[in-house]
Amino acid sequence: MKKISILIPVYNVEPYIRKCLESVVNQTYTNLEIICIDDGSTDASGAICDEYASKDSRFTVVHQKNRGNPSALNAGLDLICGDYVGFIDPDDWVELDFYRAACEAMEVEGADIVCTGLFKDTDVDCMPFRNKKPIPQGLLSREHILNYTFIRDVYPGFGAYLCNKLFKAKFFTSTKDSGYHLRLDEEMVVGGDVLLFTECALKAGNAVYLEQPYYHYYQRANSAFHSKNVVKRMGSLKAYAAVLERFDKNNINPNTGIWVKRFYTYHASLISEIAIENNDAANLALLQEEMKRYLTEYLDTNQDHPDRIARIESLLKFRL
Repeated sequence: MKKISILIPVYNVEPYIRKCLESVVNQTYTNLEIICIDDGSTDASGAICDEYASKDSRFTVVHQKNRGNPSALNAGLDLICGDYVGFIDPDDWVELDFYRAACEAMEVEGADIVCTGLFKDTDVDCMPFRNKKPIPQGLLSREHILNYTFIRDVYPGFGAYLCNKLFKAKFFTSTKDSGYHLRLDEEMVVGGDVLLFTECALKAGNAVYLEQPYYHYYQRANSAFHSKNVVKRMGSLKAYAAVLERFDKNNINPNTGIWVKRFYTYHASLISEIAIENNDAANLALLQEEMKRYLTEYLDTNQDHPDRIARIESLLKFRL
């Protein structure tokens, strides 16, 4: 029975962490290594992890000074002993047969990565991400993985998330003869997961997609993605720029890169709205230039969405 290492970075999530951990300890697949990395929490989050570790030998809890989510995940990756690796955000949770289903698919198909569908949860509802076109069953090539990852309008149930996937450990470990020892860029507080998944996909021989949703992605207002810190949020632009660099180096179809460029423009627009809210004229001017960088690709891929085009045009004209 293969061992799965599950990494959970933890920072000030006291109201949510028990639900997350309960969904892991009660998995129908039991050969787990559960690594919780407490990134300097100032609430009881770290103590709650210690409580679970005192009752379940599958837990390893690491306490470190606050260095950010990428640092916490990298610290966890340094400890993994499993054959496969999964990631869970501490305010999310998983269906109880998530890892059984993912592990079975990994072994039956001989895949390097298994991706599953996921739910979007709020305080009032729970809805699955629904793809507009079906993703084929069986092994997917590297090109297909990248297309399903970045053509989000059509395939929202795939994504560049780490959390709705199971990976072979070879992506994160290395020996003299094998492995890639991939890690997150610790400067990218937002967007680092996109770059890391892209690097995994580029090195993967194949992947499998399970349409059934198993992962619950809980959207809360004070998560890193919803931060009002413009500089922190600019990490997403660095991530997408780095993805495009990797595409060039690996001769990925330019048509896939168009969708990454659209993401770049979209995230620049989101951050520009924060700059406006913060009355930050200097960063707004910078972000307006970033929106122009791939404006053609954004407009070309949004011809069916005049509201999106109008929004971008309005942001480009805005002055503080």
